[in-house]
Amino acid sequence: MADTTAAVRADAPAALAELVQTLRAHPGLRGKAAIGLVSEVLGPGDWISGPGDDGAAVAALGGQVVACGEALWPPFVAADPYGAGFAAVLTNVNDLAAMGALPLGIVDTIVSSEQVARSVLLGMRRAGELYDVPILGGHLTLHHGQPAVSAFGVGTTSGQALSVTRVRAGQSLLVAAALDGRMRPDFPFFGAFEKRGSQCAGDVRLFARLAESGACVAAKDISMAGLVGSLAMLLEWGRHGVVLDVDAVPVPSGVRLAAWLTCFPSFGFLLCAPAGREADCAQPFLDRGLSAAVVGRIDDSGKLALRVGSASATVLDLAVDDVTRLGRS
Repeated sequence: MADTTAAVRADAPAALAELVQTLRAHPGLRGKAAIGLVSEVLGPGDWISGPGDDGAAVAALGGQVVACGEALWPPFVAADPYGAGFAAVLTNVNDLAAMGALPLGIVDTIVSSEQVARSVLLGMRRAGELYDVPILGGHLTLHHGQPAVSAFGVGTTSGQALSVTRVRAGQSLLVAAALDGRMRPDFPFFGAFEKRGSQCAGDVRLFARLAESGACVAAKDISMAGLVGSLAMLLEWGRHGVVLDVDAVPVPSGVRLAAWLTCFPSFGFLLCAPAGREADCAQPFLDRGLSAAVVGRIDDSGKLALRVGSASATVLDLAVDDVTRLGRS
């Protein structure tokens, strides 16, 4: 991590101020405000107890059934249909993991030309193989205009799902990530699945064990909002705060700090562990050759701040800064 934070530590206050401005202006974070439309139409609560989680958990089968879904950005589908198909599975598998669910399968919908649909399905098949998740079925409409791809995941928990509604002051914040990968040159995506290979399936299934053991009570996958934006979404429902220790964040070698904090890693998660359970939460990741570290402690300030050495700066004050604009029940 030393190379990526050297410039920040050299003149911490000025560098932190610049980093904060970069993070606040990040399109992936700003774009989350559009989700507020859901509350405007459906009301302040989600279907079960949120909003703010990566999926919806419904009591069933002696535990909970978790459902989630993702729509791929049409220009991305047109530019890289194989990658979009892979991402359709990856994002759902990560969302299920962040809820502490074991994935059962994926259902997809594709509206595109035959050529694009074939590439999308090949990407989905490859991701399904890597993560050991079957493509259960879906819907295909052949269409020669702008392509559209969506996918939906379903999984189960044996007990209580991981949820942002369980975040409390005093819990420890951890970051777990796969760092052995590379950044796409055309898109802020850090892919580690090629190096992880067949280990990917076991990686995403760690969260069900952590949820069952109580070593983790809430999690959020780091996606298009980046690490800091995803952290804001984790904190937003309860208007909690945290000082993120930037020096403690696992960062891939050779990747700039600002790029890492604003990218979508193929395996990157924020986790909340009860006080005293930090090692229990981190060790399963370390045992698999992944990185995991405590990076802060949840508080009731409502402020998301960064700290480098003795310098700190606030990125968002959740008392006044909305991220998703989702109402609270």
